[in-house]
Amino acid sequence: MLMSWLEALSYVVTILGFPAAIMIIIREERLRRRNEEHELHRNLSEEYDNFLRMVMDNADLLLLSKSRLPDPFTDEQRERTEVIFRMLISLFEKAYIILYSDSMGPQAQRRWMSWEDDMIEWCGRDDFRARLPGLLEGEDDAFSQYILNLSKRSYA
Repeated sequence: MLMSWLEALSYVVTILGFPAAIMIIIREERLRRRNEEHELHRNLSEEYDNFLRMVMDNADLLLLSKSRLPDPFTDEQRERTEVIFRMLISLFEKAYIILYSDSMGPQAQRRWMSWEDDMIEWCGRDDFRARLPGLLEGEDDAFSQYILNLSKRSYA
């Protein structure tokens, strides 16, 4: 009698335990993926904060204003502006590759929209928009198309 109860109990554990274990594994995997996405976004945001600190350290270039630096530019100012714009494009491309997807969930879309807002803001600068085609040489094609479309929208 005890053996039949143990056998029946093992069937119940198998029938209920196996699907429960699968559901727990799936839930844990989703949680791990969500935490990983959050960490990637946090790291990218930290990189952008560091970039903005560098922009502040180069305040003479007036990079946070909407228009280009008034002439006369010095060669050194042109060089620093070019390097800073290249760093920015690299950061935006990294964010695009890591965070952007055509099928984003609501949370991922919220994170992406904050990056898109930053891209639109930078594309609003005359000098950045004018240099954009050259800055995008060799960059990811999908990202290049994306930011060029944003620059057309911000210019209009």
